Amino acid sequence: MTGMRVARRFLVSGHVQGVGFRWFAHEAAGREGLNGIVRNRPDGSVEAVVEGEHEAIERFEIAIRRGPSRARVTTVEVDSIPPSGHLGFTIE
Repeated sequence: MTGMRVARRFLVSGHVQGVGFRWFAHEAAGREGLNGIVRNRPDGSVEAVVEGEHEAIERFEIAIRRGPSRARVTTVEVDSIPPSGHLGFTIE
């Protein structure tokens, strides 16, 4: 699957707001060359939508399942979605 562009939506729950999780996800996406967005949700979870190479998204997922040191990730829901052509990676 090298070079194949895919997209995933991650919904991360636990103690993930107010601990630098969005910045952590931004840095992880940058290391992997991924495009997308990360944002806090009103229910206390964090949503990340990323697109890029399959292997890079797998490494991103490993990172966000761990999270930054002050976070406590309890669940990560993952959905495959069609790539939208998002350019760059933004934090909302």
